[in-house]
This record gives sequence, structure tokens and C-alpha cells, in this order.
Amino acid sequence: MMVFVTLTRRGKYALRALLYLARHRERGPILIHEIAAQERIPKKFLEAILLELKNTGVLVSRKGKGGGYYLERDPSTVSLASILRSLDGPLAPVRCVSQTAYAPCADCLDEASCVLRSVMAEVHEAILGVLEGLSLQDLVEREDRLRLLTSSVPTFDI
Repeated sequence: MMVFVTLTRRGKYALRALLYLARHRERGPILIHEIAAQERIPKKFLEAILLELKNTGVLVSRKGKGGGYYLERDPSTVSLASILRSLDGPLAPVRCVSQTAYAPCADCLDEASCVLRSVMAEVHEAILGVLEGLSLQDLVEREDRLRLLTSSVPTFDI
């Protein structure tokens, strides 16, 4: 049995755009076309994602000269789980362990003694532990460390 908890393209693009906004927070509002170009995200798709994030209270927008999008809150207070949940819904690998979108399995004989449900509940808790424990600021810092590590690794051409 394989279970995949996947990060959708929409979720991945949202995280990349929010990471860009967190990294450049001191600049104030940033235009969509800049984010799209820098992060290689299709502009029309990004427009829809940013609007949705605005509607959920993660972002604020300003129109006119000097306008664009910016984070509503400090990046250290925005968890990855809250972002992904707002865009893609529940983070549970199966609905019978979801706290927000619970539904029983149609073919389950006894949910209380279902070993698959028990395992998927552990998977769900592990996923939540990671995603709830990481903020946008954590991603900025992790990206900085990764860039430092990879830039200091010598490369050899033969």
C-alpha cells in the first residue's frame, strides 16, 4: 500500500512566493510580475494564488504607485501548515484521520481497530509536527544555511 501526501503545484508556488515576500519584507509591497519573474511562476497562476492568500489574511495588497503584495504578519508567526491548509485543505493522508475533513472509509469494517487508520494517524501527526513547527522565517533561515553550504563546496571540472 502506498500513500502519498503531495505538495500541489499551487502550494509549492505559494510557498515560494511567500518566501520571496518574507525575504524582501523590508521593501514593502512587491509587484506580482517581480515575484513571478524571480521565482519562475506563471503570472496568471500566481495572481490567483496571491488573491487567495489575501482572502485568507496571509497577505495584504496595495493598489497604485508603490503597490503590490506584502505579508500581513511577521514571517515567524506564519506556519507552513496554515498556508498549505488554506490553499489545499486538510493535511491528512486519509480522510478518516482528518480533524477538519473527517469522513469514514467506505470499506472499513471497524474503524476503532483498523490498523491502517492507526498507521495513517501516526503519519498525519508526523506531517503536522513538521509543518506546524516551521514558519516562513524558518524557511528563510534554512535557505540561507543551504546556500552557504552549497556555495562553499568546491567544484572540480575535468
